Formats: sequence, structure tokens, C-alpha cells
Amino acid sequence: MMTRAPYTRDDLLPLLNPQSIAVIGASARPGSFGGRTIENLAGYDGALYPVNEKYDEIAGHRCYPSLDALPQVPDMAVLTTPAASIEALLEDCIAAGVPAVMIYASGFSEVATDEGRAAQDRIARRAAEAGVRILGPNCVGLLNYTSGARVTFAGTPEGRLSDGPAIGLVCQSGALGFALAQAMERGVAFSHVVSCGNSSDVDVADWVSALATDPSCTAIACAFEGISDPLRFLAAAQTAWDAGKPLIVYKMAVGEEGAAAAMSHTASLAGSSDLWEALFDRGGAVSVQDFDALLETAWFFAKAPAAKGDGVAMLSGSGGAAIMSADFAEITGVPMPQPQPAVVDRLKELIPPFVPARNPCDVTAGVINDMDTLLACADALLGDPHYGALIYGYSYAYDTATVRQPHLSKLAAKHGKPIVYVWLTQLMEGPGRREAEQDPNVAVVSSMRRGFEIIRAWTARAARTHPTPDTALTPMARAEVEPILQNATGRALGEMASKAILSAYGIPVPAERRVTSAADAAEAAQEFNCALVMKVDSPDILHKSDIGGVELNIHGPEEARAAYDRIMIACHKAHPDAQIDGILVQEMVPQGLELIAGFRNAEGFGPVLTVGLGGILTEVLADTATALAPVDSATARSMLRSLRGARLLDGYRGAPAVDIDRVAQAIAALSRLAVDFPDRIAEFDVNPLICLPDRCVAVDGLAVLRQT
Repeated sequence: MMTRAPYTRDDLLPLLNPQSIAVIGASARPGSFGGRTIENLAGYDGALYPVNEKYDEIAGHRCYPSLDALPQVPDMAVLTTPAASIEALLEDCIAAGVPAVMIYASGFSEVATDEGRAAQDRIARRAAEAGVRILGPNCVGLLNYTSGARVTFAGTPEGRLSDGPAIGLVCQSGALGFALAQAMERGVAFSHVVSCGNSSDVDVADWVSALATDPSCTAIACAFEGISDPLRFLAAAQTAWDAGKPLIVYKMAVGEEGAAAAMSHTASLAGSSDLWEALFDRGGAVSVQDFDALLETAWFFAKAPAAKGDGVAMLSGSGGAAIMSADFAEITGVPMPQPQPAVVDRLKELIPPFVPARNPCDVTAGVINDMDTLLACADALLGDPHYGALIYGYSYAYDTATVRQPHLSKLAAKHGKPIVYVWLTQLMEGPGRREAEQDPNVAVVSSMRRGFEIIRAWTARAARTHPTPDTALTPMARAEVEPILQNATGRALGEMASKAILSAYGIPVPAERRVTSAADAAEAAQEFNCALVMKVDSPDILHKSDIGGVELNIHGPEEARAAYDRIMIACHKAHPDAQIDGILVQEMVPQGLELIAGFRNAEGFGPVLTVGLGGILTEVLADTATALAPVDSATARSMLRSLRGARLLDGYRGAPAVDIDRVAQAIAALSRLAVDFPDRIAEFDVNPLICLPDRCVAVDGLAVLRQT
């Protein structure tokens, strides 16, 4: 559950777009924080009030001795003074009615001392009591390029936002955010560049939420290390999705902490990066894996029209670039279909006869240097309905190439499809780069792989739908499960009780009987009259096969009687104090494809579902897919198809195909169980889920209970 909802744009407007700013600790001393802040605000549209009793004037602005001497209450107060003065100055701001305060000073929680943490806690608590928004402490500042409010002591790129696409940049690290903002120097447009410092109040989720409804940016780029409440970030991402604003995310600090304390197997499979990726996917955010991919991806999305298809055409004067494009199309899974016959005929009219009229289209150096013919080839490819975008291999930067830019832009606008320049030359800021970056119809990427990854993300986002889980079963299933959980006394349920829960949610389980004597085992074997599995049923023995608690392929009463005795001896030897409820005698399900499925309640994320290939493949390949619960059957199917071993679902080397629809329904049902009892069930493991051509069966289950 979220600790609070993300702040809205209205909540943060005094920070996001202040109409008046007071700089407390303003100074005429060169190099001081207060002096640099006044310098950076030289182009600010609003009212600027330096506050320092030592000066009458700073940089042409009247300087005031205190906040209560100002002619109005400022929207924002910037505290440029050392840490020791901050608490008293915050009280001044509260007394004056200032709605938002930014704090530069360090020496708080980032120094990891009890004193620093306590001081930050006092600031946050006092501001919350007064309803004052705090940015920082330890904050570099923020930049608003629509109003010129460059509120920072750091050097900043020059510029003002004009009409057209723009990125709203959110970066937990102010230094990295300002480093990214230097892309303005090559033509990228930003509406805002905001940082958070120690996030004592306003954090990255709040900034994403605020920018989601800000009309001055067309896409949001966000780089961050972490957040105390991941579900609040999810809510902010969903706000951006609902507003139709692409959110591009680079998450740092994704080292695999895993789930070391997890008791069930599936619960230990999803590490921290998997959880965040699942959250981004649920929120509709586009996740990138490299810092240097963040802006290129966001700038593409800021410009790109609605996708008209997932196919891509490639045009270049370099055969090597054309081959490279085919490689990365295959690697990334982006379709590069061949052109329609009419387009083939048109290309044959334009390119030399020794050049095949195909995709990728290497038109040779002769055509690349003939602008009319080049443009005609691009027009033909863009007009093919198979293609939603055109990759253009920009292999060499020189002045004569720059003149093509406006003409290619017009073609992109004419067809409503983006052209992606893959900047292959190492003259990174060479002729044509700035013009292309500034063009609303053209995107520039620094590698062929990046170009195809961006297009894949663009088309996937266009095809994305929110899951709509079927909750019709929930009331009846809950009524069956409630007494099972109420009667539980230990940290986990035995297998029979765990599978009773699965059965209540419509997940098939094998026929079975629990017995408490060798004679009962023999009688059960006589009744079943088929191959059997026998297992210990104990809430204290979670991994039965490791200690001899499972025997397979039992036939007839005498084998069942002997297996019962062997299991009991082995279990009492390994766990002499364990509660043993009996031995389960089960029908032996035929061999099939084994999957592992389960969920855990992850701290900060809520119920998280994991699905993967079972058996030895679980350990060897770690081939799993993770999603926040609940999921619907379509999402569950997509999870299965995303596995590296997904071909096994369709039958492989003579093995029959499984009924993937039934499997997806079972996984979706498991996810409903996860969200129905988040306060009761900590983990649930189905291992294995045996998948057959006509059914799937959960042959083992383990429910781990939340400890209160």
C-alpha cells in the first residue's frame, strides 16, 4: 500500500513554475551559492527577491533584509546557506506563508550519521505539519526552460524553450541531471530539468506525476537510484500513461539482492531488477538499460507520432550499414519485411540495375549523392504500409549531407512516420547533427542497435493494453480459503492445505488422499489402482524431496505400505521435531512440460508473480518472467511467450504442444489469489505445474504465511 499519493502538478506548481522566488543568503560574492543562484536567474521572467541583510542591492535587484520585508509572499524560497541555519530559516518560511522551499545544504541523511538523519527528519516533519513542500536538502536545483527559472548554484546550459517537442527530465542525482541537460548544446529541447537531493519530501515519483500533466513537455525522462515507496512510482507512471505522455526510465542500483529470506523457490527467483522491470511494465514506462540510452530514447518518443505498424525499412548508401541493420533487426525482433511489389518496381526505376530492390535498401554511393533520387527512394519506402518507420544510415557527416535534412523531414511529416538517423560517423557533433536533433520529424541515435531497440519499444508501447483480470471467481474462492488460513498455526501450510487453496481458485490438482498409517496407504493404493506418488505432508518440511520425503512410481498396496514406512523414517530422522500430518497418496500425473509458478509479497511492491521453466531448467537457466499481480490470461500468455524456452510450449523434438490457454488461465488465477490475501500469504510456490496437451496440473504447492 502506498504511503501517500504522488503530488500533482498543482501541488508542485510553486516549485515547477514559480512566479516569484526569494533567494535567502543571496550574495554579491563571486562563486558563492547565493551569488551563482542570482546569476543563473538573470533571464527569469518572474519576480526575484534577494534576501540578505548585508546588502542593499545585488545584480541590479533590490536586496531585502528578511522574508517579512518582501513586498509579497514568494512562491519559492531558495535556502543557499549552510546546514546549521536551515531549521531556523525553514521556520521563517513557514511563518511567512511560503509554500515551497528548496535547500542546497548538505550534511543531512546523505552523511549517514544519526545527527544528520535526525536533522533531516525534523525538517521533513516540520514542513509536513505546515503543508510546505521541500525540495532537498542536498539538492543541486531545478531548471525551468519555459520561464528561465534556472534555480541552481551550478553551471547550466543556456536556452529557452520554443514551441515544439520537449523532454521533462527527472534525475535523482542533480549532477547527472545537469550532465544530461547539456544535450541542449546539440539541439535537444528540455522543458524542465529537476532533481531531488535527499528527497526528504518531493521525490522522483512526485516529479513524474507533476510533469505528466504539464503541457510544456511531450515526454518524460527519469533516472534514479531508488525510492522509499515503489508503488508511488507506479502510480506516477500510470498518471503519465493515462495522460498519453511517454515515460522513459533508467533505474540505477539494480544489483541482484534477490530474496535471501524467501522460503519458497519461486519467491527467491525474482531479484530487485526483475521487480522494478515488472513495475515499469505495469505502469507503461519504457525501461532502458544504459544511461546513455535515456535521452536518445526519450527524445525519439517526444517527437514520434503514433506508430502505424511494427515493420521498419532501412535506407543507406553503405552496404555495411545495410547488413548491420539486418543483424540488429533480427537481434531485437523488429520486423524488416520486404517492400510491396509496387514499391519494388519504383525502386528499380531509381537505383542502379546491379542493386537489388529490397529491404534493407543499399542504394549505393551514387544515389546517396543524388538528392532527388535519394528522396524518391525514401518517399517510396515511407509510402509502403508495411513500414512504420525508416532507418537512415548516416554514415558520413559533411556539409553536402546537411542539405538533405529539411527534405527528408518533409517526407517524414508527409507520411506521418519518423525517420531515425543512425549516426554512424565518429564525428559526433559533425555537420547535420544539430539540425537533425532539432527537427521534429527526425530522431538521431548513436548506434544501429539503439535505433532498433527504440523502435521495438515504440511499437510495443503502441500495442500495450492494461491487464483486465477476471475477478468473478474471487468471492466464492475467498470463502473457501478463509477457514484454511484461519486454522493455520505454523509458518507454512502443508501440501494438502496448499493445494486445497489452489483448487478453490480453479487451478487443477491431482486426486489424492492423506493417510496416517501404512495400512491406510495400502488401502489408498488399492482404491486408486494406478501409478502413485507418495509425499510427506508437513508444514515444517518445506523441501520434501531433499530428505527422502517423496517417492515416485508406486504400484499396488505392498509398494505403498513399504514407501510409507521409508518416508516416515527418513522424515523423522531429518526433522525429529516436525509436525507430520500424514502421507499424501496421489495419482501420478503423466510426464509433461514442467513449469514453476508462484508469488511473493515483496517489500514495497506488493504481490509479485513469477513464472518459469521447471525441473532442472529452473536452476540451470533461471528462465523466468515476472509481473506485478494481478495479471489476466493474455498477460500470463505473454509472460510464457517471453521465456527463452518458450518453444517448448509448442512441442519440441516430437514432444506434444501444451494447452497454453489453460496454463495461462491457471497463472492468472494464481495471481488473483496473490492479491486476495496479501496480508495473509507471504509466498506461494507451485512446483511443478505439469503442462499437457489437454490440461495442466499443480502437482505440488507450498503456502508460506505472513508472520504478524
